[in-house]
Amino acid sequence: MAHRLRPVEHGFTRTAPVRLVFGREVSAAPEPVFRALAEDVAGWSDWFGAVTLARPLDGGAAREIRLRGGSRFRETVLVTRAPEVYAYRVDVTNAPGARALAEEWVLAPAGTGTRVRWTIAADGTAAFRLALRAARPGLGLAFRNAVTALDRRLAR
Repeated sequence: MAHRLRPVEHGFTRTAPVRLVFGREVSAAPEPVFRALAEDVAGWSDWFGAVTLARPLDGGAAREIRLRGGSRFRETVLVTRAPEVYAYRVDVTNAPGARALAEEWVLAPAGTGTRVRWTIAADGTAAFRLALRAARPGLGLAFRNAVTALDRRLAR
């Protein structure tokens, strides 16, 4: 059953009770990586294996995301600062125990490529927080696979 989460602002990605941060360098420059994240939302399902549907809503101010396993999210975009930061919060989800969720993608030049950092920031019940921390290895693998696939896609 879907439920509404507490609305949070961009700063929540630095202060949340649970913060999972993942990083990886890719060969693509920051600009095309940013465009893939922020401007080609519908393309996420082509490179992020966990995403089965990604759809921009409200002229790009919001997103609908569906994941393998049935998780669903209605999100509000908080920051689009090209080519450095793309962040959003979850407003509605069917994830049990979640009370607040936000994600931030930070891109920085790294030689001729890009350093990609993904932060998942969350609050919820004790069981939710424990489960999210336990999911860290799987989320890290999903991130590495996704960013690698995105880099290959951008090299075409």
